[in-house]
Amino acid sequence: MPTNILMPALSPTMEKGNLARWLKKEGDKVKSGDVLAEIETDKATMEYEAVDEGTLAKIVVPEGTQDVAVNAVIAILAGEGEDAKTAAASAKTQTPKPQAEKQAEKKVEQPKTDARPATSEQKAQQASPTPAARPTAPADHGSNRVFSSPLARRLAKEAGIELARVQGSGPHGRVIARDIADAKSGKGLRAASTAGAIAPAMSDQQIRALYDEGSYEVVLHDGMRRTIAQRLTASVQTVPVFYETVDCNIGKLLSAREEINAAAPHKDGKPVYRLSVNDFTIKALALALQRVPNANVSWTEGGMLKHKHSDIGIAVALPGGLITPIIRQAELKSLSVISNEGKDLIVRARGKKLKPHEYQGGTSSVSNLGMYGIKQFTAIINPPQASILAVGAGEERAIAKNGKIEAAHVMSATISCDHRAIDGALGAELIDAFRTLIENPVMMVV
Repeated sequence: MPTNILMPALSPTMEKGNLARWLKKEGDKVKSGDVLAEIETDKATMEYEAVDEGTLAKIVVPEGTQDVAVNAVIAILAGEGEDAKTAAASAKTQTPKPQAEKQAEKKVEQPKTDARPATSEQKAQQASPTPAARPTAPADHGSNRVFSSPLARRLAKEAGIELARVQGSGPHGRVIARDIADAKSGKGLRAASTAGAIAPAMSDQQIRALYDEGSYEVVLHDGMRRTIAQRLTASVQTVPVFYETVDCNIGKLLSAREEINAAAPHKDGKPVYRLSVNDFTIKALALALQRVPNANVSWTEGGMLKHKHSDIGIAVALPGGLITPIIRQAELKSLSVISNEGKDLIVRARGKKLKPHEYQGGTSSVSNLGMYGIKQFTAIINPPQASILAVGAGEERAIAKNGKIEAAHVMSATISCDHRAIDGALGAELIDAFRTLIENPVMMVV
């Protein structure tokens, strides 16, 4: 019997992905463990391995297709001894309909009636439907389900119009192509929903109307940018945050870094490791979370998750977005291991080659903008983490010491804390423990 190959869920939150490339073609033999295709999510490109053996009878979703729903049929696999063409033909009728289509069909189902003969009054009502029985748009505009034609969805995406705001004129309130054309001119647009999101001050069309036509280019949001916007908007709206800043004297750290790098062994003419200030920062935060274990937590409605290890995320800038790969159990790793592991994660992050477990979860993160000359800033927490450390540039500043003014290398660091999980005094303990470690780097190796 032919087997449907479904779009996999590569992470717990994945709802759809792009089918980047097929590595097998129709008619190819497939063994368990063979790589069938490359699936692209908003954060990474991953290989999809076969589970069953057989022949790839039909490719249902061609490569390059975007926004393929999880569990949608993407290919048909003929079993051992089955004819591939026959399997492909017979499987067409077995391919499940898309969820949106199922919902649309369910929406237009007529209510069941009993088998008793209709009365004369009922017959009259059936012959002359009341206005309430005519197709109307769904009353609940806050629903996430928007019924629309494929053409309307494509036109809305190209125009940057949110479908939920378009008044549908098709059967049963379905959004059709002419509704999108009207929406472009500002007609038939509902007010932006405030449920779960902050309504923008102006609609897309109102903003564009402020600028001369042809004076700008519309760059459509990709999956990564939409995901970042959704997660960080949710963070700002749901997480009560406070910030605490300290200035750290990193003179000893810079001296230790220079000595360690100078003494690094070489392999093939290159040093085995080369430490950065950020490597010390990651290690110091990891150890600080161990010293203040009540701050190494994640908030859930049912109870606090108190983590045993310090899994530290590193904020990595990408074209059009960012990602936070995680160094697991950073408190147990040496500075040289943290340095090399971090460099590998950053390279693979920029190549979209990370696996979901390498960037999901974590107990805290470090965001460092010192290389851009930024003195101080605050970072947004990435739930379910309860804190994030924002690090600025190390610079020479005048400080008072023993009644005298002298120059010192100072770095400002700001901790953002989820007030549901970490109180002000506890956050102060955490940032103070970090400062103690970063100012005395020898404590990180004992």
